[in-house]
Amino acid sequence: MNPGCWSAEGEGWRLAWEPARQPFSVLIGGEGWAAELTTAEALQLRQVIASLLEQREAIASGLMAEELIALECERDCCWMSIEGNRGEWSLRFVLSPGAWQRGIEGHWPSPASRAWAEALLALPL
Repeated sequence: MNPGCWSAEGEGWRLAWEPARQPFSVLIGGEGWAAELTTAEALQLRQVIASLLEQREAIASGLMAEELIALECERDCCWMSIEGNRGEWSLRFVLSPGAWQRGIEGHWPSPASRAWAEALLALPL
């Protein structure tokens, strides 16, 4: 990887950024899949996950251990959901930018979802 690039990975997830690779400078991945995103798409995913995590944090402490929650957020061409309980959750997303452009759908189970979300929020875009 070139200088100025950034990458992180763990069991069941990957995230990398190489600004010189245009237009698809961000790589996201899960168990058995990966996709390249534009910086704008990655920023949109980051905004959506930040909103979902904020909502989840606001209600998680009031949940009983066995109680399940599902939260969804949609902005422009990005839809994302968090599903799980007080301690564990999974992420699912759909990116559908428009006619004649590729669409992407992905999923991270727990605990990969938490690690991937933390990495995306730390990504120095």
